[in-house]
Amino acid sequence: MRILVLSDVHANMRALDAVLGAAGPVDGVWHLGDTVGYGPDPDAVVARLAELGTLGVRGNHDAAALGGREIELFNVDARRAMEWTKRVIGPATKAWLAALPLSRQEAGVTLVHGSPRDPTWEYITSAPVARANLAVLETTYGMFGHTHLPIAFRDERGLIETVAPMDGSTVRLDDRRALLNPGSVGQPRDGIPTASYLVFDPERREAQWGRVVYDIAGTQAAMRAVNLPPRLIARLDHGL
Repeated sequence: MRILVLSDVHANMRALDAVLGAAGPVDGVWHLGDTVGYGPDPDAVVARLAELGTLGVRGNHDAAALGGREIELFNVDARRAMEWTKRVIGPATKAWLAALPLSRQEAGVTLVHGSPRDPTWEYITSAPVARANLAVLETTYGMFGHTHLPIAFRDERGLIETVAPMDGSTVRLDDRRALLNPGSVGQPRDGIPTASYLVFDPERREAQWGRVVYDIAGTQAAMRAVNLPPRLIARLDHGL
């Protein structure tokens, strides 16, 4: 069984299409939130994920797109992009986002956007934060997004093993608790501009990360056409 795991697509349809093509045939798709925000294609991205029967959770940008107060914590560029998103998304997109839970369990894996402790806002970026979240994880494995950084944390009898995966990296899982982040499809922030994703095989207990080139210039042109913030456009070139 192969499950494609996505996070932080951020309304970047070109990146999503590239990932779907690179991943090949899969038995299901999971997403870890922030399907909208920043990018120019919120309705198209949500429609594609809905068409695929994607199972997932709500991120802070998804909640803000529905009118939530999450937008109050956004920086100037993120807020401007979100105000545009709120104006243009259609009823089907709103309904799909509104139906997303903050967390869910699939095939014995906990899915969240932020963290098991705080599904919306907490960033898991260090071993101490990972340790605290592994301690409250209700399943052996958890998957999270939000940071836009591909990474894995595993509990080795109280010590935290940290893996920074590259394209093609495979982690073989076992009975140790682990937290996995696929990285960002639509707005990578690890200094690599290619779209990041994860393929999970629950039967073989393997996780493999992938990266794929997408049409960054096309996404940037679409962002300029709707007057999204220049800084959000420029950062796609550098994956920062």
